[in-house]
Amino acid sequence: QVQLVESGGGLVQAGGSLRLSCAASGRTFSMYAMGWFRQAPGKEREFVSQLSWSGGGSTFYTNSVKGRFTISRDNAKNTAYLQMNSLKPEDTAVYYCVADTGSSRDWDSWGQGTQVTVSS
Repeated sequence: QVQLVESGGGLVQAGGSLRLSCAASGRTFSMYAMGWFRQAPGKEREFVSQLSWSGGGSTFYTNSVKGRFTISRDNAKNTAYLQMNSLKPEDTAVYYCVADTGSSRDWDSWGQGTQVTVSS
């Protein structure tokens, strides 16, 4: 079992940057795959990014954010991050941190979400 708490959301102008944080509980954080999803009002939740392992772990980004967003983690702080640069109004959404602890095939832990609003 793991609890996730996102922070760092807010209002930013188009072209600006924002860094989201995800603080996780758990005894084996370094063994979890971590990721980010987002959901805008009236739209389905969509995958944004994932990081499988600390250090030599692989990363993946959805095409709409590739080259602008960077996922990372600090195992000593039990925290995952999403650095968002060159933000666009279409990036506006609630962003959710997710974890895969190995208890199931799919993502098994979700944070409460943090709002990101990008103005033009």
